[in-house]
Amino acid sequence: MKRIFLVEDDKAIAKNLMLLLRSEGFAVIHASTRSEALVAITENKFDLALIDISLPDGNGFTVCTEIKETEDVPVIFLTASGDEASVVTGLNMGADDYITKPFRPRELIARIGTALRKSGRSGTDFEILGLHVDTASGIVKKNGKEIFLSALEYRLLLVFISNSKGIITRGKLLDELWDAAGEFVNDNTLTVYIKRLREKIENDPAKPQIILTVRGMGYRLRGEHASK
Repeated sequence: MKRIFLVEDDKAIAKNLMLLLRSEGFAVIHASTRSEALVAITENKFDLALIDISLPDGNGFTVCTEIKETEDVPVIFLTASGDEASVVTGLNMGADDYITKPFRPRELIARIGTALRKSGRSGTDFEILGLHVDTASGIVKKNGKEIFLSALEYRLLLVFISNSKGIITRGKLLDELWDAAGEFVNDNTLTVYIKRLREKIENDPAKPQIILTVRGMGYRLRGEHASK
């Protein structure tokens, strides 16, 4: 799962962006100020940064500079309408793209996809027991044949892939899934979605070998897998 670093001080915009990005299968790290962002950079790894130029305690340019000095990840600036001087400054400082508020959600997702592809961070292939997931294209195949997952089923599968080295509690799954595809997920419907996903990806859903139940704790992904 690709990790997006969002630096945005407007609470409503930040909330909507996090909902959008998570529904598209991204993990999101959010900071609302320049100082919060600079701390988050030292504590987290991410694949792309979305940075508002205007922040309450400074501007996004210094955040961009810090990111580029730490790790070469794509940076997209969020700018106010008609602020051409800021756009030029941002691009000169190493930003990869900019998008002007208000923007269309699909345009932002397309811009993110383009920036990730250019940086070589667009996705990974994941394979386990005949299941093949191409996270760049979103295509899932079982024994060479494409299978079709709902948005929430695909999101659930991505959560397992991105947490493949440990046990995932039901609480964590609910936190990750509640906003995907605009559907409310509670404990009962989580059980239903795991059952549906198993029916599509397991050789024998009654005896799952890919998504394993850890009694009293949650679930984990089977250990013998390959990603590249």
